[in-house]
Amino acid sequence: MRLDKYLKVSRLIKRRTVANEACDNGRISVNGRVVKASYEVKVGDKLEITMGPRTVAVEVVQVADNVRKDDAGMMYKEI
Repeated sequence: MRLDKYLKVSRLIKRRTVANEACDNGRISVNGRVVKASYEVKVGDKLEITMGPRTVAVEVVQVADNVRKDDAGMMYKEI
């Protein structure tokens, strides 16, 4: 699954276009590397999302195309 879609489906970022812009501006890194929105997310990847002064670090636990709002938090765990 593409990184921008994963961020939207997991509800780490509300909209896919915002996730895409964050990737283009270098605010998202995977396993210590800044990546583009087309990066293929895999289980075990460590994501760092920087939005303003706040940085969120998570580890990918599950990759799924459609997830209910209540289950979105189960796709990752915070580090």
